[in-house]
Amino acid sequence: MSTELLKLAHTVAKMAGSHLMNRPSSFTFTEKSSAVDFATQMDQQAEELIVKQILTARPDDGIIGEEGAAKISKSGITWVIDPLDGTVNYLYGLPGWNVSIAAKDSEGVLVGVVYAPSINGFWSAVRGGDATYNGEKIKCNDPVTLDKALLSTGFAYDLDLRSTQGNVISNLLPRIRDLRRNGAAAVDLCYVAMGSLDGYFEASLSEWDHAAGGLIATQAGAVISGRAGGPANKDLVVCAGPALHAQLLPLI
Repeated sequence: MSTELLKLAHTVAKMAGSHLMNRPSSFTFTEKSSAVDFATQMDQQAEELIVKQILTARPDDGIIGEEGAAKISKSGITWVIDPLDGTVNYLYGLPGWNVSIAAKDSEGVLVGVVYAPSINGFWSAVRGGDATYNGEKIKCNDPVTLDKALLSTGFAYDLDLRSTQGNVISNLLPRIRDLRRNGAAAVDLCYVAMGSLDGYFEASLSEWDHAAGGLIATQAGAVISGRAGGPANKDLVVCAGPALHAQLLPLI
């Protein structure tokens, strides 16, 4: 089943990415949790395309989509979809935005793909198998000490939470090599998976932000968790190789 799911995710992600590469000259906006949290018509169109293709192939599967698509699974498989991760990057014409698609069963995420057409990047993984980037096996950096760590983060839509995140960063900066803010959680997780970053942390992520990228990072040897080593969740996601993860987690 994993092979079938991966093939479908690959095909659908490529279709959605191709659609998104036709960036419009103007945008319509739907505000979500705040003025800085919004979707465009392209987020919605990409999700509609993805859901239609998946349910045409597998009508009994469930759906969890960032833009509101929802369906209870009858097959035991549920797809977790971020049709356009990095909407602000996309709006401003910056690279790194991506299509993130995962399929999960009762044991967790089974298949994950992340496709970033603006940087010609395609990452994928199957639970228990290798993580790949453009077809080549990848591994995270490990061991890495905190003082040599290149990290990435993102900021919440909640403006009060941003102040707390600023304090965390202020504490971290004197202890690490440097910090990046790329603007797309799924690609940040994939960068950890392939060693382009040593670690990544962010608060206020949803399942669709980290489902696919988290599997890819895990299969590349990284550890992904929430606070105190629990499951990654809305409160916190921390991802790094095992040695760095142990050093980083208490500081976030």
